[in-house]
Amino acid sequence: MSDTTAAPVIDIANLSYAYGRKDAVHDLSLSVAPGRCYGLFGRNGAGKTTTMRCLLNLLRPRGGRVRMFGLDPAQHEVEVKRRIAFVPDAVAFYPWMTVRETLDYVASFRSRWNRDTERDLLKRFRLDESQKTGALSRGQRTQVALIAAICPEPELLLLDEPTSGLDPIVRREFIETVIGAYQDADPANRTIFVSTHLIAEFEGLIDEFTIMDEGRAVLSLEADRARERYQRIRARFAGPAPELALAGALRVRRHERELDVLASSDTARLLDEIRGSSPESCSTESLSLEEVFVAALQ
Repeated sequence: MSDTTAAPVIDIANLSYAYGRKDAVHDLSLSVAPGRCYGLFGRNGAGKTTTMRCLLNLLRPRGGRVRMFGLDPAQHEVEVKRRIAFVPDAVAFYPWMTVRETLDYVASFRSRWNRDTERDLLKRFRLDESQKTGALSRGQRTQVALIAAICPEPELLLLDEPTSGLDPIVRREFIETVIGAYQDADPANRTIFVSTHLIAEFEGLIDEFTIMDEGRAVLSLEADRARERYQRIRARFAGPAPELALAGALRVRRHERELDVLASSDTARLLDEIRGSSPESCSTESLSLEEVFVAALQ
């Protein structure tokens, strides 16, 4: 568990950016503490990649500000970028270089490079070091990019849809083993900021998240708090499920004898109302982060 009172690794305040007249990000604020895995969730076009590009000084904010390690990335670009690694959603390398040459080239710009990690990941991903990167599949290029990002052991790992193009088995191994091992090696000082719409795959790693929609923050919450707050109530009745008002419920579904209710507040009150109709059984369970995401955007 990191010290959430420490100075934030990422601090975004009232960030805005527009492409022409269309707002891509509007008044976005969030803060990422050291040692956290922070998720930026949203549908395609929600503004996640634009936010990443503003952090990387690839785009200049039209309003608000961004800070990384307390520094303005536009004014301290070299100092910031030597402490981070980034994997974009679309990866490209010099196509005439082999995998081996590509990794050596990237390593030449870094002050540190873990060769043991490199060997382990090359073996794990079953990559041929002699193959030209121009002949790699999209998933294989992503694997090379992930190796290049993790081997320098950066303080901050920025991942924009990092599992795009990977098959399900490699995705699971990467998320559970590779990213987990990266943070576990120095949990207080290694931070991950990941944008993704594949929320279920990151369920066990995310400490905190922001859900974006149409460039705006819809919900920012710690993952454990979200699981406490968002609940599903299931009830089964002897006869047809009753028509209950259940004011404040996010969603109410009835199917024959079953009643399924989603709640983000007043769960105890809703339970009392349902139990007042004498169900045969009644139970609650926390929503997954993916279910929270869907509920927040409904």
